[in-house]
Parts: sequence; C-alpha cells; structure tokens
Amino acid sequence: MEQQNIISKLPYSKPFLFVDEILQIDENGVEGVYTFDENLDFYKGHFKDHPVTPGVILTEVMAQIGVVCLGIFLVDASLSKTTSIALTSAEIEFLKPVFPKEKVRVISEKVYFRFGKLKCKVKMINETGEIVCRGTIAGMMVI
Repeated sequence: MEQQNIISKLPYSKPFLFVDEILQIDENGVEGVYTFDENLDFYKGHFKDHPVTPGVILTEVMAQIGVVCLGIFLVDASLSKTTSIALTSAEIEFLKPVFPKEKVRVISEKVYFRFGKLKCKVKMINETGEIVCRGTIAGMMVI
C-alpha cells in the first residue's frame, strides 16, 4: 500500500494530524516523521514564554505513526468507513523536551497483532539522533 494512501485513511485532519510522511512500512513496523508547527495552539500556554510540546501530544504522534498507520497497513483489505480505532494503553518514558519547529522521527516495531489489537514498541528521535521518548502503545481496530 502506498504511504500517502495510508495517511489519507487516517481518521484525523489538521491541526490534529501528526503525520507528515511515512518513510517505510512493512508487516513488522513503520517509520515516519512529523515537524511541529510553531503556531499550534497548545504552544501558547505550555509553557509561558518557553513553549514545549506536551507529553500527551508526543504520545499522540507516536500513536498516529506507530500504531494507527501500521494498523491501517495491516488491515487494509478490510478497512472501511465503519472502522473505529482506539488507544487501549500507553506506557511512555519522556527523556528530552521537544520544541516548536522540531522534526521528529518515530520508529515503531510490532510486538503483536491479533484479534484486532495491535501492540508496538515505539521511540521518537530528534534531528540530532537523540531518543526523546520511548515506550509501548496498544490500540484496537474494530470493523
């Protein structure tokens, strides 16, 4: 499946679409990138005069690229407009801040995909090659 086709099937739109490009994808994992636009609303108050990307947004970026994109790839033949995708669990360790205008790379490795549940090991890497956060995320795809 073409990477752009996967992005078009995501159930998100701007300003809540956190996938710019899928670099590679196969049945074992996915790698993609996203650049944080300095004009995103959450930067206005997190933190005052020193904006930092909230951890919940970092988790969402990893979930969109690392779980939802991979899930769409894995179930493409049966994906329909009645498919629901929901986060079921996340355990993330935050190691470094991410600032406006930063480009990050998410690397996801499938742990398992069965009975509609996809669990992945994910990590986010900044442009200098440092891991900014990592953990596991799981979600359910219900058709």
